[in-house]
Amino acid sequence: MNPIKKRSMVVQVLLIIMTLGFYAIYWFYQTAQELKTVARDESASPALWTLLLFVPFGILYSYFQYAELYEKVSTEKINKWIIFILWFCFSPAVWFMVQRDLNNWAEKGLPAPAAAPLT
Repeated sequence: MNPIKKRSMVVQVLLIIMTLGFYAIYWFYQTAQELKTVARDESASPALWTLLLFVPFGILYSYFQYAELYEKVSTEKINKWIIFILWFCFSPAVWFMVQRDLNNWAEKGLPAPAAAPLT
């Protein structure tokens, strides 16, 4: 069974509105878990990142770690700094990019593992 769940973007917008934004926190955690699976990165900590969303300046760490994880597996190879800045300038763009890739992986299967860094 594919660990990546396909999500309707329209339904997500409705859920964010209906839950007064709480669904966005759930989405952040769930997609971080799925990105961790895709990236095969055992050091990633989506639960910690989600908790840090509620800590002053912790959100900076959370968004940067999420951006770094997404950079490893994104189909468009978008730089983590661009993703990080988009979180603050126009976060729906990050949501759209990440969910689009996750939906593609849910339909087609997981992408090939990211190349291991040379040491």
